[in-house]
Amino acid sequence: MAKVTKDTIIMDALRMDPGTAEFFLGIGMHCLGCPSASGESIEQACMVHGVDADELIDKINAYLESK
Repeated sequence: MAKVTKDTIIMDALRMDPGTAEFFLGIGMHCLGCPSASGESIEQACMVHGVDADELIDKINAYLESK
């Protein structure tokens, strides 16, 4: 089963399941196709957007486990 971590690159999470986009959009990350998303980890994105990385990762992993 696929899981994400703080080190997971955003684009890799989107490739695992495109449905994860809703979680990134929900924290205000609206340029999922921009170069930052291709090389930025979930932890880095959370720092930029002022979001708790552990909380976001838990939500994404719960979503992935439910599939």
